[in-house]
Amino acid sequence: MIKLKEIKYSYDDTIALNSISLEIKPKERIVLLGNNGSGKSTLLKLLAGLIFSKDGEYLFNNKKITKKYLKKEAKSFRKELAILFQNPDTMLFNDSVRSEIEFSLMQFDIEKDIVKLAKKFDIEKLLDRNPLKLSGGEKQKVALCAIFAIEPTILLLDEPMANLDPKSTGWLIDFLYEQRDLTTIISTHNLSLALELGDRAIVMDSSHKIIYDGDIKELFKNREILLQANLMHQHKHKHQDTFHTHFHIHDW
Repeated sequence: MIKLKEIKYSYDDTIALNSISLEIKPKERIVLLGNNGSGKSTLLKLLAGLIFSKDGEYLFNNKKITKKYLKKEAKSFRKELAILFQNPDTMLFNDSVRSEIEFSLMQFDIEKDIVKLAKKFDIEKLLDRNPLKLSGGEKQKVALCAIFAIEPTILLLDEPMANLDPKSTGWLIDFLYEQRDLTTIISTHNLSLALELGDRAIVMDSSHKIIYDGDIKELFKNREILLQANLMHQHKHKHQDTFHTHFHIHDW
C-alpha cells in the first residue's frame, strides 16, 4: 500500500526527515511516536501529498507520488488517503456544519444522507451551527465526519487528542478502535494513549530518523529507545549513601 525509500526532507537548511524508509500494509493501526520537532508532522504531510521530497521515493499502491503525478491524479489519491490536522480550525471554512459535510461530498460527486452521517458522529444537532464557533471536541467530530463521508482507506491523524477534553478523547479512541477496515497512522508524543491507538509503533528521535519500528507493547519494555526518543527520562536520587535511578514515562 505505502512504501517510503530513503526519504529526506528539509525546511531551508533544517532537516525534518532523515533517510526515512518504511512500509505500511492495509488495515494496520500505527502509532507514530516522538518528541516535538522529531519530524512526525512532516512525515504525515508527505504521506498526504502536501509536501514532496527531492530525495528518495514514495510509492502508494505501486504509483510513485510526485507533484506531477498528483496534478493528474489528485482526486483519486485524496479519495483514498485523508489527513486530520491537530487544529481542526485549519480544515473548517464553511458557514455551517451541514455545508462542511456537503462540500466534502461534492468534491467527489458522492450523494449521502447528511443527517444519517451526522448521527454517527453525534453532531446532528449541530448541522445548522457555524463550525468555527463550536468546542474543540465538536470541531474535531465535524472534521472527521467530513472526512469519513468520502470513505477513505487510509486516515492520517496529527496529534488528534492534543486539544480535546477527556470525554472527547475517550470518544475518539473508541471511534477509531471500531474502524477495523481502515488503515490508521496516528502521531502523538503521549505514551499514555499510545497502546489504545495502535498495535505497531514507529518512533522518531531528534535526529529525524526512525529508531524503532515494531510491536507497540515491546516498545514499552525498551528503555533505551524510550530514553533516546525523549519519551522517558531518568534521574538519580541519593538515599543515604546509595544512588537510585528512577524512570518516568513522559505524559505531556
